[in-house]
Amino acid sequence: TARALAAAGAKVAVTDLKAPEELATEIGGWARAQDVTSEADWAATMDWLRAEAGGLDILVNNAGLFLMKPLLETSLAEWQRLHAVNVEGVFLGTKAAIPLLAERAAKWTGGTAIINLSSMAGLVGSAGAACYNASKGAVRLFTKGVALELASSGIRVNSVHPGVIETNMGQEVIEAISTLGGIGANEARDSAAALHPLGRMGQPQNVADAIVFLASDKAAFMTGSEVVVDGGVTAG
Repeated sequence: TARALAAAGAKVAVTDLKAPEELATEIGGWARAQDVTSEADWAATMDWLRAEAGGLDILVNNAGLFLMKPLLETSLAEWQRLHAVNVEGVFLGTKAAIPLLAERAAKWTGGTAIINLSSMAGLVGSAGAACYNASKGAVRLFTKGVALELASSGIRVNSVHPGVIETNMGQEVIEAISTLGGIGANEARDSAAALHPLGRMGQPQNVADAIVFLASDKAAFMTGSEVVVDGGVTAG
């Protein structure tokens, strides 16, 4: 997504627990260390963006954790950690970014934009993934509520709902299928691909393209929407 936004002309600031300096150098952007569960970190990042970049036009809330585990085996600490990143991180990021986004909203035909990463798991349930379902469903409806609240300020807020994508998290899904199903890694990968009517897992670029579209003026009349990039999983 960072590469795709940069290719589309954005100057991109990338944050993670460890500043992704190599990626930032590659795309001609900025890198910064940040914990998305820390309100103080979000405030500092917004201050830094104001000083370094002069403002903010697009926020992509992309940080996330995956958990696929039977409910009776899931601890309260696991539930809390999952929601701290997947839900509270989105809440904190959105809240912190609103003043900067509102300042620059009039500059663009479509205003400024927030894109929140939910999941197909935020649309339909999955056995063994109820806690993850809860976190991603929360992102979906949080997005819609905030979109209505911010509509008059010129800030558009939309969510993206990927299927199983060829990423590190996608590999975690495959490993979970293997463990819970008692099957080998190759069979688990085939099972993950078969979940999608298109018969394959998605690529990171598929999700990035959807995010770039939502960030652009081409999506100027879209807010509170959910863009599903799941190979047809939720179509049935």
